[in-house]
Amino acid sequence: MEDETSTSASAQVQESGAGSVKQQVSNLVALSLRATVPEVDVEPTVEVCTTKFGDYQCNNAMGLWSKVKGSGTSFKNPNAIGQAIAKNLPAGDVIESTSVAGPGFVNIVLSNSWVAKRIQDMLVNGIKTWAPILPVKRLVVDFSSPNIAKEMHVGHLRSTIIGDTLARMFEFSNVDVLRRNHVGDWGTQFGMLIEFLFEKFPEWEELGSQAIGDLQLFYKASKEKFDNDAEFKDRAQQAVVRLQGGEEKYRSAWKKICEISRNEFDQVYKLLDVQLEEKGESFYNPYIPQVLEGLSNQGFIKESEGARVIFIEGHKIPLIVVKRDGGFNYASTDLAALWYRLNVEKAEWIIYVTDVGQQQHFDMFFKAARMAGWLPDPNEKKFPKTSHVGFGLVLGADGKRFRTRSTEVVRLGDLLDEAKARSKSELKQRLTDNGKIVDWTDEELEETSKAVGYGAVKYADLKNNRLTNYTFSFDQMLSDKGNTAVYLQYAHARICSIIRKSNMDVEELKMNGKISLAHPDERVLGLYLIRFAEVVEDACTHLLPNVLCEYLYNLSEMFTRFYTNCQVVGSPEEPSRLLLCEATAVVMRQCFHLLGITPVYKL
Repeated sequence: MEDETSTSASAQVQESGAGSVKQQVSNLVALSLRATVPEVDVEPTVEVCTTKFGDYQCNNAMGLWSKVKGSGTSFKNPNAIGQAIAKNLPAGDVIESTSVAGPGFVNIVLSNSWVAKRIQDMLVNGIKTWAPILPVKRLVVDFSSPNIAKEMHVGHLRSTIIGDTLARMFEFSNVDVLRRNHVGDWGTQFGMLIEFLFEKFPEWEELGSQAIGDLQLFYKASKEKFDNDAEFKDRAQQAVVRLQGGEEKYRSAWKKICEISRNEFDQVYKLLDVQLEEKGESFYNPYIPQVLEGLSNQGFIKESEGARVIFIEGHKIPLIVVKRDGGFNYASTDLAALWYRLNVEKAEWIIYVTDVGQQQHFDMFFKAARMAGWLPDPNEKKFPKTSHVGFGLVLGADGKRFRTRSTEVVRLGDLLDEAKARSKSELKQRLTDNGKIVDWTDEELEETSKAVGYGAVKYADLKNNRLTNYTFSFDQMLSDKGNTAVYLQYAHARICSIIRKSNMDVEELKMNGKISLAHPDERVLGLYLIRFAEVVEDACTHLLPNVLCEYLYNLSEMFTRFYTNCQVVGSPEEPSRLLLCEATAVVMRQCFHLLGITPVYKL
């Protein structure tokens, strides 16, 4: 078991100068703390400073005072400890100055030359050099997970988008991410679908996909017969037993249904530019008996009212792992999947992205795994660990679950098509009005409309705290004002336009130019740029994509202020300021990439 706060990450930072700025400042503070109070083992507490007196602040003095007070220490109060921490910070090119406020808060001002150098190094060596260093090497993100034979609808949108962004952020941070699509491909509905297929199309193997046609209509028809025909229902239930028993005829039909459904999912994933590796419920089915046998041998599985269950402390109902009819369920599959992920795939962190309605299931399932000794106590803050990333509902304008006028759930493909169509209509209208439509090819219009439309849908979701419900509104998400993807795309395109109009070779500037942060707005922008890594680190640590969205929006606002107050093209500072423009564009593009949004370079 590895501690989450393992020193391996901080050691990497110290050795290479990599990692976030906050990590680097924390390491300097750690050296100072060891010199100031060698008898006390304490982790550095460093935060972004909220006052004008510093860029970062060390808040260790108060806590240290409570530990050393009355022990014969030479320090008289927390302020004296703060003064000593400031004095003992190692000399170097990172820190310009320090000051101590109130009860020992150490304000740290970074050197302008160091901030500028960090930005220039990134421009030369790439944004990947700004990847945070996290204390985890391999994790699983379990997301999207639709049910085979049911179409993907707006309810799957949040899991797919949130899960993809989390995966992208961890991948950027050099973590080995296993993107898992835990599709529902092994339930009672398959008996119903298979039996309906056999009944309607005895020669189904010759007809292939044509026998089923529209899978959604096929599902509805089979479900109606299942609900209203007792004899058919009995045959369908027997079909499940035969399928799970491995009869070839039933396995072949199951594979064909899965294949048709999977092709439909893949079309949506292609539109969203989401990569997943499917390991559905059926994959883990062979592991269930041995996993349950192990839990039973440990004494955790009990008989209760004909079922086999695990009693979980703090819950009135038990976790059912074998149903009365002897069948397995979500809990048994999830336990087998977790066992596989821990023991075969060697994942240190398993993240499940589902709606908040499944919170109780995951709470019970995680507690069962801890009872069995698979996972440490979460209070110990050690790996391996599990996390449920819950999210709220997508609502319509009426405040109810988002549906079409016919009260059907909204098809995800239809929703994305409409976002692109609206985006294209507005773009063509604007370009026609300003006379620039002649400068655009049909292909450019199509690709830009897709990037803006799909990006708008993603960002409207991701900018909210995932735990809250949000109201789906095309008008709001496609607005070019406020905190929207469209506004941010315009901001990025404007920066690209500034660089083009300069007629300067930015690649040559990166190698030979020099950034100066003499103007206050240059410094504010530069400082915010270099905080990118710690924002990604924070978003990964707390599993909150909205943290990255907030950073991206704030960055665009800071750039606007810089550009308003600092002339770029034609100014004596043009080379330096062009590099700040380029650095802002690079960081914005990386934010877009982590959010799964394609940036546009002209609008």
